Amino acid sequence: MKNLVILGAGTAGTMMANKLRKVLPRAEWSVTVLDRDADHIYQPGLLLLPFGMYDEADLVRPRSYFLGDGIELRLAPADRVDAEARTVRLKDGESLSYDVLIIATGTRIAPEATQGLCGPGWMETAFDFYTLEGASALQRKLEEWQGGRLVVNVVDMPIKCPVAPLEFLFLADAFFAERGIRDQVELVYATPLDGAFTKPRASAALGDLLEQKGVHLVTEFNTEVVDGVGGKLIGYDEREVPYDLLVTVPLHYGSRLVQRSELGDDSDFVPTHKHTLQSVAHRDIFVLGDATDLPTSKAGSVAHFQAEVLTENILRFIGGRDLAPDFDGHANCFIETGHGKAILIDFNYTTEPLPGRFPLPGIGPFSLLEESYVNHWGKLGFKWMYWNLLLRGEDLPIDHKMVMAGKWS
Repeated sequence: MKNLVILGAGTAGTMMANKLRKVLPRAEWSVTVLDRDADHIYQPGLLLLPFGMYDEADLVRPRSYFLGDGIELRLAPADRVDAEARTVRLKDGESLSYDVLIIATGTRIAPEATQGLCGPGWMETAFDFYTLEGASALQRKLEEWQGGRLVVNVVDMPIKCPVAPLEFLFLADAFFAERGIRDQVELVYATPLDGAFTKPRASAALGDLLEQKGVHLVTEFNTEVVDGVGGKLIGYDEREVPYDLLVTVPLHYGSRLVQRSELGDDSDFVPTHKHTLQSVAHRDIFVLGDATDLPTSKAGSVAHFQAEVLTENILRFIGGRDLAPDFDGHANCFIETGHGKAILIDFNYTTEPLPGRFPLPGIGPFSLLEESYVNHWGKLGFKWMYWNLLLRGEDLPIDHKMVMAGKWS
């Protein structure tokens, strides 16, 4: 019996386990998924939790519920991977051997890595929304907050779901308007980027939308210190951004397991071949989702498209065939813009978001790089697809490769 071990039972790891269990002979291959706790969190919902659109119960399910028959879920903290011995050592001393290892350990936020961020004011006037604890605390704060200067700050890139900070601002604009206090709230976006987003055309469109909604954009701002007592961000260039309420997107790193195993770069992301998803350093290790160092978005859609490619490449690797260089960096993201509307963007390594219709050329029903009510309902409807289709490894009617049909260049 040969062993396939997957590190991480999040979005990427769960999809891969289900897809591979369907195609690997059960008499020849075991599939084991390793994670440290039992709860699977629907991460796209964390953005909506502070605004009362979801509650905690909507976002948490048991990991075991989504793994099919013939998959072993081990809930045990891992200590390190020994790539030479092809084993994963658990913290209790047990070791799991593998013939193929898939790293899907995601990212971790590190607010403690920014001076002062976890000091005075943390979870009182400064919050994140990338954790269940942070998003829930921020929900309670927003319910009682009567106005002032709200600053959304990205400390540095990369981050999970690069559009999420923008979505937060758009939703905040609508939330405060519905409460009747929008004129008492100043919204500020402080970003290390030179614009609203990483891709020029989308950055221009999203920057215009920020301006329309009265959000002040502070670009090329690199946070060095958070002064929780004085209520201000201090940049490396000594610029200051004052706040009454700070919504931070902290520094992101790869898993500490990757760090302990010496498999990552300086930020603990695993160097990965950008088209095949094989580890740069080890032929029998593959990587997907947020754990990679690839120059594409750390988002669930990317993990989905990668999973389609990686399933084929695992079969090719096992069969001794050349890997298919088929992952093109495809990313697909709904961006909530408030008041029941959203934007959809679709792009890859080489092609930036373009206007058009998706997924059917000329028909849609979704519009690209343009606000619509249909896009908003697509965003909300994705939760059902996530729980019932995506995690279970079912095929979805969207090609893993980005297509130009329906786009207007």
